[in-house]
Amino acid sequence: MKKLVFSTLFVLQTFLIFAQASSGVTGKVIDSKSQKPLQNVVASIQNTNLTALTNALGVFTIKDISDGSQLLRISSVGFKDQLLAVEITKGEIIDLGIVVLEEDITTEQQLSLVTLTENDLGDDNSGSESTSGLLQASRDSYQQAAAFNWGQARFRIRGLDNEYGTTMINGVVMNKILDGRPQWSNWGGLNDATRNQEFTMGSAPSDYTFGGILGTQEINTRASTYRKGTRVTFSGTNTNYSWRSMGTYASGMNTDGWAFVVSGSRRWAQEGYFEGTDYSANSLFASVEKKFNDKHSLNFTSIYAQNSRGKSSPNTKEVNDLKGIKYNSYWGWQDGRKRNSRDKDIEEPINMLSHYWKISDKTSLNTNVAYQLGYIGNSRIDNQNSKNPDPSYYRDLPSYYLNNPDSYVTIGGVTTNPEADAARQKFINDGQLDWIAMYAANKRSANAGKSVYVLYQDRTDDRQFSANSILFSNLSDNISLNAGGTYRKLKSHNYQKLEDLLGGQFFLDVDPFYSGDQTQSDLNNPNRKVVVGDEYGYNYNLNADVFDAFTQFKFNYKKFDFYLAQSFSKSEYQREGLYRNGIYANSSLGYSNKVSFENFGFKGGLTYKITGQHYLNFNGAYMTKAPGMRNVFSNARINNNITPDLQSENVFSVDGSYIIRTPKLKMRLTAFYTKISKATELSFFYGEGLFDEATVGVGNEDSFISEIITGIDKKNIGAEFGFEYQLTSTIKATVNASYGQYTYDNNPNVYLNDDAQASLTNTSPITNFGSTYLKDYRMPGMPQQAYSFGLEYRDPKFWWISANINHLDDNYLDVSAVRRTTNFVDDNGIGYDGATIDNVRKVLKQEKFDAFQLLNLAGGKSWRISSKNRNTVGFFASINNVLDVTYKTGGFEQSRKATYPDYVADNSNGTPSFGPKYFYGYGRTYFLNVYINL
Repeated sequence: MKKLVFSTLFVLQTFLIFAQASSGVTGKVIDSKSQKPLQNVVASIQNTNLTALTNALGVFTIKDISDGSQLLRISSVGFKDQLLAVEITKGEIIDLGIVVLEEDITTEQQLSLVTLTENDLGDDNSGSESTSGLLQASRDSYQQAAAFNWGQARFRIRGLDNEYGTTMINGVVMNKILDGRPQWSNWGGLNDATRNQEFTMGSAPSDYTFGGILGTQEINTRASTYRKGTRVTFSGTNTNYSWRSMGTYASGMNTDGWAFVVSGSRRWAQEGYFEGTDYSANSLFASVEKKFNDKHSLNFTSIYAQNSRGKSSPNTKEVNDLKGIKYNSYWGWQDGRKRNSRDKDIEEPINMLSHYWKISDKTSLNTNVAYQLGYIGNSRIDNQNSKNPDPSYYRDLPSYYLNNPDSYVTIGGVTTNPEADAARQKFINDGQLDWIAMYAANKRSANAGKSVYVLYQDRTDDRQFSANSILFSNLSDNISLNAGGTYRKLKSHNYQKLEDLLGGQFFLDVDPFYSGDQTQSDLNNPNRKVVVGDEYGYNYNLNADVFDAFTQFKFNYKKFDFYLAQSFSKSEYQREGLYRNGIYANSSLGYSNKVSFENFGFKGGLTYKITGQHYLNFNGAYMTKAPGMRNVFSNARINNNITPDLQSENVFSVDGSYIIRTPKLKMRLTAFYTKISKATELSFFYGEGLFDEATVGVGNEDSFISEIITGIDKKNIGAEFGFEYQLTSTIKATVNASYGQYTYDNNPNVYLNDDAQASLTNTSPITNFGSTYLKDYRMPGMPQQAYSFGLEYRDPKFWWISANINHLDDNYLDVSAVRRTTNFVDDNGIGYDGATIDNVRKVLKQEKFDAFQLLNLAGGKSWRISSKNRNTVGFFASINNVLDVTYKTGGFEQSRKATYPDYVADNSNGTPSFGPKYFYGYGRTYFLNVYINL
């Protein structure tokens, strides 16, 4: 790394800069409706670092442009981009005169994107994580299709999880240290306030960070960058919420050097698209800037976004066949309303102070400090009763009796299963959570006042401090430098919080599934009675210190541009147990060993300008990446044990593109290859047949398992195509396609942690199950093929309509890793009867979901309500999945039946009790937005 830095500096010293007669372009930008000048509009020469902002009179000037054919882009948030072909003559400044920008009504589509990205993001096994939120600032036709047309099917660009992208607000990284993913709900509902964005695709260079291989999204909340005015909107939809109201006011910079922006919104629903999914969210935003002089400005931003919503359950085919795909087992009736037992509550306000220092005309420094605190809580029912309250519990479904030979009755030669019939009818007639029964059970408790059912939250209370500085410098007319350093410090408190005693007076903090001291959550406070608001069950802190730095040099010349960037980071994690757990008495209380990772990255790219309109672009990156903190500790809730074989990931990515940009035609064809190796994944489940009697000591009973998969290699290869052509002045056609093959590229190792095997002498009860044979299985939870064709009509009188048809295919089920170990077919060295190669191959074949088509319509119109200013009123409307197609967005195999005989027995009647669970996309949905700009 040192050699590369010194070599780069040496190369820089060899460049000679020659003075030449100034060549350039100038013009004045106005609003098509008000005919008034527009300030802070960006004018840039494509594929160069030559940019300029319009002044208060709407005038811009760009100098030192290479002679010949060039493309000039005029862009501003809320307006259609203007792409102009200009012929630069050496030594002359070309005056374009008046450049008119038209309002871009389709930005309403971007502002409604939240309806696609906030549902169930970040939930374990949700199958619905989406990276489409990373795309909302993009103008590329392909990225628009990925966000708006394919995002509803959980399409992921290049098959990458959003932990491989970087999301920033004012240069401060918003990706969580816990799992590497941004929490979109932290600024949800503030679409107007977060619309000033810059986006880079893949490993292309960003001015703010080294970034990941998916791309970077920088959200700018500097008060002076917002266009002056007031905006009020009201929306209705039938997705995850029903109604939204939002208002935003921006003052613009006044003569005293002050600017401020305030915004607020509320979103709510008694029930979203899926049954029992209530929704309530309130968001507030404020940004204040003080400009001291031409060199120094100070900006303070505060974001508060509170969100509470009811989750929906994944279900087996049996459950969906009986109750439909909108069925949700998490809710039940109470006092005449639907009450959901699985609410997700988020409240993590962000406060940020930013200093902008213009050191010279060519160099500036941006320094930020941020503090974020708050909590994320996921509620569920705790049960110290033998009766599981889940209405879709396997013992309450017909399949349990259909797979039990003792449940069949033969009378007069006719065989029936009355217990299965009764279970089927009961589930069809009701099949919802019985809150009344749980209250009654608590009242009947043998220990007076003791609840046997309670509602609790899995709670995470975070406190994070962030500080960074980012340097921007034009070293010469052709060379620019970006550099920065960031420090983040996190203290994350994780615990169970008692939310509701459901009619009882207290709850006993013990685990009834164990005996003796192992029942105790905290041996230092045994048999503790807890009440609402108390911590219990598990209680620990995770501490993290993360530092990273990067440098990036960009070189721009007449025929080619290239860049080189490098990064270094250090991550240090530690667990602090606050309870002395009865199962792990000697390895749960106090501090764990510190775990440290030092990582580096290199990337570079080249753009060759065939002509002013045709380009070849290449990017490559290699980096190591620290594992997310959630994967560092094998069972963080109750012990300090470190995940075995833990390593940093190795990430390699290359892509190449052919790009055409003309005033009428925009096209990009890209091929890409990504290899991720040495990844680690953790999951939890109940399993049967995983440990023999000698190992467990209590027979082949169910075990609650922590599954640790280490050394995972993944390979993503594919191509992207984006095509946009202006057929006439009012009609535009788009064609977009993505083809990928995203596979596991090796057979990683599986460890299973079984708490039942822990003892004073065995403080790390982990069993190595050897390789899991995943090589060539497809990565799950996303379409790997997507195609779109669209037409858009824009009338000169400011109304527009668009339609697109989409085809999505190659979406696969998430497979069970433990089921693909030798344990599945081998019983202490002896193969199970019937476990032939053909039979096992058939059983373990990965399920591929059916292909489907989505037809989407959108349109809008705006009116000017004052001839003297930009006051407008308008609406945006869209209908997605017009044909109401039913389709799966994801799902996962259950790992409970972990041996071949158990699996066969569970599938003996074609309706398994532990079949795969599925997630479904929305059917026909609508979004209507009415707004006024003053």
